[in-house]
Parts: sequence; structure tokens; C-alpha cells
Amino acid sequence: MGEPSAAALVAGLSCWHGSVDPQPVAGGITNTNFSVVDQGQRYFVRIGNDIPVHGIVRANELAANLAAHAAGVAPAVIHSEPGALVLEFIAGRTFSPADARDPRNLERIVDVLKRCHRGIPEYLRGSAVMFWVFHVLRNYANTLRMAGSRHTARLPDLLATAERLEQALGPVDIVFGHNDLLPTNFIDDGARLWLVDWEYAGFNTPLFDLAGLASNNEFPADLQMRLLESYFGRPVDDGLRLRFTAMTAASLLRETMWSMVSEVHSKLDFDYVAYTAMNLARFESALAAFDDLEDG
Repeated sequence: MGEPSAAALVAGLSCWHGSVDPQPVAGGITNTNFSVVDQGQRYFVRIGNDIPVHGIVRANELAANLAAHAAGVAPAVIHSEPGALVLEFIAGRTFSPADARDPRNLERIVDVLKRCHRGIPEYLRGSAVMFWVFHVLRNYANTLRMAGSRHTARLPDLLATAERLEQALGPVDIVFGHNDLLPTNFIDDGARLWLVDWEYAGFNTPLFDLAGLASNNEFPADLQMRLLESYFGRPVDDGLRLRFTAMTAASLLRETMWSMVSEVHSKLDFDYVAYTAMNLARFESALAAFDDLEDG
């Protein structure tokens, strides 16, 4: 959906009290975003339909956002229609990777993650969604083969690596994960942190969110260990270190294959080829770290 038709869709939503002038908000790579002022109140609007190749079902996103707000970690849902979600506008600063890496923010991030992981299930209604990264990777591989992707020849090696990482992970605890902890999904209003963008939310191991947070924001090794110690409340032993490193590689492989799929399926104006290359290099570095730990 191009921006003019998306803006028209926003302007025509039934929740407004009069004529509105939607203003585009940059940054979305699976949807189109706008801010809207209606009767002096500002709102944030997400426009996007289901995206089957990425497992995005907007009904699941809505249910997760409603539960996340009830748990105190996400903005309120003001209105929803097919393809549109109107949210409370949070006046705050969107995190950068440097903000996420700032040790002064570590405890705040851990607090909001724990409230997400343990608090949201109390409020979630409807069908329960499971986000298992290794299923996602296998499904992405099939999607890429069917599309005749330029990456098809690489897939057997990537899937073999994913299987090795899954075996190293072993049994897991299950919580409710956000599953997309890019820095831009944290908003700091000066008093608290908010989490936004719940389109991949679902039950998962906490290690995926922790690894995704660390990998998406390029945490140095010492901060990764501090993150684990803070979250689990204990020193990091060799077993946890290996499992976390395996999940870090898996989370980067997922981001890489997400971009590979987007290269052939997304209509948004974004350089997915460059994004694939960047994440593939980061995945290979994380895999090397896993190999070193496994061999050691």
C-alpha cells in the first residue's frame, strides 16, 4: 500500500471526531505509520494487513497489544479496524542502539522485559501464539525456495546450522515474548520505558528476547553477561553462556532470513539487500563465537 492510499485510509477511520491530517512517521519496515491529532489529542496509527510469509496476523498483534497495555508495558489501544491500529501516542524518545547499550538503562530494560514475560499471560485473551525461531527459520527456507530466491543455494548450510543451534539450546522455560527487540521498539517518556510493535509477539523462551536485545543493539560481551545476571538473578555459568550464545546466533539468522524473504515479498521502500548483507555478517560473527564456546 503506497503512502497516499494509506494516508487516505487513516483519515477515513471511524474513530475520528472530525477531519484529520495524518502525518507520516518514518521507520516502519513491515507497516506504514502516521501520527494524527484529533480534538487536540495526538495518536499513533499503524497501517498494515496480515503478512503470511512473516507469520504476522494482525488479530494476534491486537490481542498482544491489549494484554501488554493491561500489564503496564505498552500504549493503550484506542481503536482497531481491519488493517489499522490506533494507539495512544507516547511523548518520549525512541531508543537508539546506544541507548539500549547504555549500562544506566540495563535495569529499566530488564524490568520491562520481566513484566512482559510474566505479566502479559495474565491478561492475554483468545488463542495462544507460539513463536519458535527454529520453526520460523525452516518456514523461511521453504518460502525462499518457492520464490526462487537468490539465496536458495545457501539454505542447506543455514538450516544445518540452525539444527545444531536448536540442539545446543536444549529444554527451555516458556514466557510471553515480544520477539522483536529492535531499539526503536523502546520508548522512554522520561519516567518509564514502553514497548511497542507487537506483531511478532507470542510464547517463547526468554533467551530469545535477551539474545535479540543483545544482538540487535550490539551489546559488548561484558554487557551481555550483565544482562543475563540481572535477568536471572545469578552468575552466568558455562551452560547458560553456551545456550545464550546459540540463541544469539539464531536470532541473527532469523533477522537475516527475514530480510531475505522481504527482498522478494515486501513492497515497502527499504534496502533489504543491504540489510541482509549486514545481518548475515553479524550472524557469521555470532556463529563463530558459538563455535569457539562449543569447542572449548
